[in-house]
Amino acid sequence: MGRTRRRRPRGNDDRPNANEEIRASKVRVIHPEDVEKEHEVVPIDRALEIAERYGLDLVEVAPNAKPPVCKVLDFGKYMYKKKKKEKEAKKKQHTVQVKELRFRPNTDDHDLEFKTRHAREFLEGGDKVKATVQFRGRDMLYTDRGKELLHDLAEELEDISEIETKPNMEGRRMIMMLAPSGKGGS
Repeated sequence: MGRTRRRRPRGNDDRPNANEEIRASKVRVIHPEDVEKEHEVVPIDRALEIAERYGLDLVEVAPNAKPPVCKVLDFGKYMYKKKKKEKEAKKKQHTVQVKELRFRPNTDDHDLEFKTRHAREFLEGGDKVKATVQFRGRDMLYTDRGKELLHDLAEELEDISEIETKPNMEGRRMIMMLAPSGKGGS
């Protein structure tokens, strides 16, 4: 009932030491059906024998403890469950993206309403919104219209957002950042 022991390749530090990879001279062993038994501190050779008797692996679960804690378990199954948990945790994370809306100083009311609806969807989805007013040629004369347009947008969305960056000029563009506030939403 001997298990084959292999050395692991270098650079794979996300997995714990198992079997002969364990470098401590004495370890605290947790048996597989350890309900009434106390955890025993034994030399590493004895711990490996215990794992061999069960036909399982000796896995270092707490390497920084004194002495290190090792558990007798099926290493492949252990790594599968660990990866599954990590994948599940990653799935539940939401990465905040920045969505950009572009306007011109003479943007029509209907277009502004349409883009405001989009901005509302983005903010409710937890994303930030970067509102940009692009000035071309003689549009530079109407920077006050651009600022007014961005203030109107912020006012429409004030129930679900807050201004992260006030409108400011960057070259021929006026930029304002909105972030979800968490107070409103559907």
